Amino acid sequence: QVQLVESGGGLVQPGGSLRLSCAASGIIFSKNAMNWYRQAPGKQRELVAIINTDGSTNYDDSVKGRFTISRDNAKNTVYLQMNSLKPEDTAVYYCNTRPLPTRVNYWGKGTLVVVSS
Repeated sequence: QVQLVESGGGLVQPGGSLRLSCAASGIIFSKNAMNWYRQAPGKQRELVAIINTDGSTNYDDSVKGRFTISRDNAKNTVYLQMNSLKPEDTAVYYCNTRPLPTRVNYWGKGTLVVVSS
């Protein structure tokens, strides 16, 4: 079965950096797009970044230029490098994938990022 495990969250000051990791199992990792979502208190879950199987990426405008999504297929791991962090980036960050053939959404348990002075 599919399992996604996030790590790397924590407390960081505004302007600081953090790198999140998501280790995947139960899928052929290289054949699946991987996504990062986040959910702030009192807000809807939102899509932050996508990395496709060809390495192309897409970002929400709120993080464009500050965050970078990448993948290491040899380690079955997707990363989110977060720079120039702002208090409004505070949220639980979730790893997501929709593998074939069902396209069912699979989620990790999330990792908390708090940006505060």
